[in-house]
Amino acid sequence: MIRIAICDDEAPTRAYLASLIRAQDCACQVVEYASANDCLAGHRGIDLLFLDIELSTTGPDGMALARQIRESNPAAPPVIIFVTGYERYVFDAFDVGAFQYLLKPVDEKKFAQVFARAVEQIKAGRVQPKLSQALTLQSAGASRTVPLDSIYYIESSNHKVVLRLKDGEFSCYAKIRDLEAELGDQFFRVHKGYLVNLAYVEGYSKTELTLTNGEKLLISKYKYQDFVKAYLRFVKRGDGL
Repeated sequence: MIRIAICDDEAPTRAYLASLIRAQDCACQVVEYASANDCLAGHRGIDLLFLDIELSTTGPDGMALARQIRESNPAAPPVIIFVTGYERYVFDAFDVGAFQYLLKPVDEKKFAQVFARAVEQIKAGRVQPKLSQALTLQSAGASRTVPLDSIYYIESSNHKVVLRLKDGEFSCYAKIRDLEAELGDQFFRVHKGYLVNLAYVEGYSKTELTLTNGEKLLISKYKYQDFVKAYLRFVKRGDGL
């Protein structure tokens, strides 16, 4: 069962979105909120949130609400789909880690496509498949094989790289650009000093990203647009852990 929330200050919009959700082939529970404050108080346990950007009632707007929800539940935030009447908000939506956006009036076919991808991501997150690939590195005359699913990110430090792992860290002499080429599109170099495992990205803004372990890393302004594209491709494939 997938728990879905709709937060919009217009009752007809909430009713229409609820009807579209119930028309999909998905076992789900739908709850509606008319204000940001109500949504903030009751969002725990929500898997998918359809959120209006311009909430006219008292309280934060949709962008601010999305940030608060992610900050209050960094380990397991809901998948957020913004619903807006203005296309100018598109990149702002991605800045707060939104999965997708829908323009009003919402097209039924577009809704079904976006909804299906969101459900796939939610289910993939619950299953958490293991990655079979591994990275073999040399250190102090010995080799060590590190599974990719144990790496949060790789940091460049002088002439070494430091692998930040689930069970600690491991350093060796290597060049981060060589590892970037070897690891492929599961990892992305968000900064000259950071190569990040996209499977552990929890959220991001224009200046930094948050990992599932709570760490925050800088994103280079020159890398931001390419990072967003790479991350969305990764999520769309359903490769997230």
